[in-house]
Amino acid sequence: MNQEPWFLPRHVGSIEVICGGMFSGKTEELLRRARRALIAGQKLILVKPVQDNRYSEEAVVSHDKNRMESHAVSKASQIPLLARDKEVVCIDEAQFFDLDLVDVVNDLANSGKRVILAGLDMDYEGKPFEPVPQLLAIAEYITKLHAICSQSGLMANFSQRVTESTERIVIGESEVYEPRARHCFQPKPKSS
Repeated sequence: MNQEPWFLPRHVGSIEVICGGMFSGKTEELLRRARRALIAGQKLILVKPVQDNRYSEEAVVSHDKNRMESHAVSKASQIPLLARDKEVVCIDEAQFFDLDLVDVVNDLANSGKRVILAGLDMDYEGKPFEPVPQLLAIAEYITKLHAICSQSGLMANFSQRVTESTERIVIGESEVYEPRARHCFQPKPKSS
């Protein structure tokens, strides 16, 4: 079910969170909503964390290679200045931002902006991936997407890391992660 708030008038702030595991289509959905806002004539900015340079340093790019130009920032506190004259603020890879993102997003919505975020809700161990859980708590609209499990072909909710790294953040694609259903997911214990 699509939870896009098409019925809200302009200048009524809101927060939309698109979440799920790797390869579930989060960025694709964010780009779809951004394009619709542009078609509606709304002033928009697209932001991503500077460390996400898998496909491009200056664009948000989905795994399907759909893309839109964006601004890469190193911390959440940089977003309000970029969003000053915009009606819609789109933020990709929310899980890579610090916890300040929660206050930044809340302030933007309180000032009348539509804020749309996409991000992983769980890390590779199946644990909540901050700040996305906090964003889910304050969002008016939540869309949870699922991939297809690489093992069973069922609905996948988890991101299985297939490398030996135990760092919480490892940016990668199919060489690092696979989508997994609950019964196929095997979180790796952290080394002491």
